[in-house]
Amino acid sequence: MNKAMLESVMKLNSDTQSDLADYLGISLSRLNAKINEYRGAQFFQTEIAAIKKRYSLSEAQIDAIFFGGKVS
Repeated sequence: MNKAMLESVMKLNSDTQSDLADYLGISLSRLNAKINEYRGAQFFQTEIAAIKKRYSLSEAQIDAIFFGGKVS
């Protein structure tokens, strides 16, 4: 996951992590765990779709944010 890119999109839309957590219906600590991939936490497809809608992101942007990370 590209944490910096997601945070950039959030800032461009004047959103905080708290705003996004509220929108997704999850706690701030859970959102933070997903953003930081803490203990394997990942976004669900429904959450990714909601983020795409909230920020009017393209498929390419979604791929870059959520699927363009390191492959091990």
